[in-house]
Amino acid sequence: MGFVVSDVFSCSTQPYVLTNTIGRARIRHYSLKGVFFLQKVNIFGCCELGFKPLSAESDVALDSDKSRYKWVKIGSDITEEQKKAILKLPPKMINRCKALMQQIICYSPEKGSLSLLLEAWVKSMKPERADWLAVLKELDRLNHPMYFEVAELCLLAESFEANVRDYTKIIHSYAKQNRLNEAESVLLCMKSRGFTCDQVMLTALVHMYSKAGNLKLAEDTFEEMRLLGVQLDKRSFGSMIMAYVRAGKLDQGEALLKEMEEQEIYAGREVYKALLRAYSMSGDSKGAQRVFDALQLAGVIPDATICGLLMNAYIMAGQLSEACIAFENMRRVGIEPNDKCITLLLTVYETENNLSRALDVLIDLERDGVVLGREASELLARWFKKLGVVGEVELVLRDYASNLVH
Repeated sequence: MGFVVSDVFSCSTQPYVLTNTIGRARIRHYSLKGVFFLQKVNIFGCCELGFKPLSAESDVALDSDKSRYKWVKIGSDITEEQKKAILKLPPKMINRCKALMQQIICYSPEKGSLSLLLEAWVKSMKPERADWLAVLKELDRLNHPMYFEVAELCLLAESFEANVRDYTKIIHSYAKQNRLNEAESVLLCMKSRGFTCDQVMLTALVHMYSKAGNLKLAEDTFEEMRLLGVQLDKRSFGSMIMAYVRAGKLDQGEALLKEMEEQEIYAGREVYKALLRAYSMSGDSKGAQRVFDALQLAGVIPDATICGLLMNAYIMAGQLSEACIAFENMRRVGIEPNDKCITLLLTVYETENNLSRALDVLIDLERDGVVLGREASELLARWFKKLGVVGEVELVLRDYASNLVH
């Protein structure tokens, strides 16, 4: 079984054509914005690959003496690092997959291009989809630098039987590394082969554009999902809300949050926390309180970090008494304050110059077994030093050091 190259773009004006004959197959390379596309050709007999990866950046004709990959059996003349990598291959991996993995581990451009290596493997081993997937899984596990190149070439292999999920996985992997151009190249190739974007793919694109900070493309993709009439889910809503948070458009993010609630769809904890943090850092206490209430209605149990964000919002807004109330409510429901929450409370009392109240709270915390952390201890030490109480400073620092030891 061989490879088939099909459904390819021809949208470049007066393309620069390079030809290379491999066996009886003539391959045409079209350069479009640094991406190679392949024109469908009729191949008689065995189908062979003769192309560059989709992410290639320059047109390079294959030399006639490199039209075949030199498949040399891996011997003892390899590096120690290569030997160790081969020994770490899964014992249950079937031999034809191991054979390819060994060639990839010991690969050098002098032997021929990677596409020709895969041609040789296909011709001799006749792999099925499961074999391709096993190789890709192992390359991914190893975080191998050739993973993406092999993955892109797999998409054009007839025996791989590519589907839209395969494209989604590669695009998502590129997105995680913020490699937006490569992801879009794969998307373009996918569309050229007749695959359409479904909900999973579009959601992955919204997430990718959101993470990259491209609000316009995230909005366009999200709107495309609406126009297609697909059911928007927790992940697609959450990705779009995060795009608005990153763009500083918190009101639009909150509007989507309300739309979700109306449909009885609730965002993940991190989405609520991101929106709450954004309101907190901007000193919008009303917005922070709305999100804090919304996350509780969604069944998200607040922790010390979330409570600290609400406290910080009140402090930045100058509403010091509300920050103290938030701290008291947190303790009342059994949430143990972290170092940040205690530091924020001490900041309030320092601003009000209320040392006695601060000491009362610290005594209560100590009675409950809550130990001061680094940030709170340093704030208290600075406060005491400013008041000229040197002995108390030494005591605080000594207690903090003792806590670190224990």
